Amino acid sequence: MPKIGWTWGPNRRLKPPVPDDVKADVQSQGDVFVREFLKPNFIKKPPKDYRWNYIIDIHAKWHRSFFYFVATFRSPGPNALSPTFEAPFSRLEYVGHRRFNLANMRHTDKWWEVYQGLTLEQCLQTIREEGIFQPVTI
Repeated sequence: MPKIGWTWGPNRRLKPPVPDDVKADVQSQGDVFVREFLKPNFIKKPPKDYRWNYIIDIHAKWHRSFFYFVATFRSPGPNALSPTFEAPFSRLEYVGHRRFNLANMRHTDKWWEVYQGLTLEQCLQTIREEGIFQPVTI
């Protein structure tokens, strides 16, 4: 029988607060990124009589120390539970000194932190270049 013991774990409540100027700057650059890259590349017109989920909008928002990129999907099928739903696909976590951890939403509905300590510009460039940080399209 394995021995079970306690170990130290960092207190997640001690995250650095996001300064207002950083929040405003990230929101501004995130909105431009959505408008100039994400929407033109990932929002497409669906074919007629389309039955599968498709992206109708993309936006960015803050929640506590996390900045999310979120896709809004339309569910046109006859068995849809709701006409639309939102699905976040990339997350920047503020870690202090204008640096962020970058994570993507996995197929398991769990966040997977891939990069640590990136600048905002590095995060946006990574989202632009690496498919795992982009919204899933069919």
